[in-house]
Amino acid sequence: MREHPDADDTPRPDVWTGRATNRVQWLLALVGAACMALGIELAVDSAWSSGTAPLVMSVVGCIAAGLLVLFGTLAFVHVDLKLDKECVEVRCGHMGLPRRRIPLSHVAGADFTALVTPRHWGGWGYRWRPEKGTAVVVRRGEGIVLRLWDGHTFTITVDNAETAVRVIRDRLRTIRPGTAA
Repeated sequence: MREHPDADDTPRPDVWTGRATNRVQWLLALVGAACMALGIELAVDSAWSSGTAPLVMSVVGCIAAGLLVLFGTLAFVHVDLKLDKECVEVRCGHMGLPRRRIPLSHVAGADFTALVTPRHWGGWGYRWRPEKGTAVVVRRGEGIVLRLWDGHTFTITVDNAETAVRVIRDRLRTIRPGTAA
């Protein structure tokens, strides 16, 4: 983490918010919409001569694949991070799901990481790897690594992650582990 000489003198807000966005996921959402459109087009204007079963399978398959891709990508177009005096809350996508709320009393420490990539976590989204912990990865770039008292880690990609780490560390100074804030 880079050291800033005036970083400790700046007042911290009661609620710190951050966000990371991935515009590439919008392209994947368009692919999902196109699959759904193809399924609807097949259902409405079919010229299938080989029977009803292949047509139904094609229509259902296209619509199901389209919905899965569309909603799966829209859930991880962006991540919102909210840090108040009691907890860290992570919300994904426009509906805010999946969501994780971690009380600060469960956090042992926070570290800044300059580069979090989907390649290291096996893709975009809400990820778990036994050797690395859990992560919400919506784009390549800086992030926060929360070290929890139970030995697990939780990584979040977010813009201005250095400031978030400073705010978390400031808040952790006043909290005892395992107690309510």
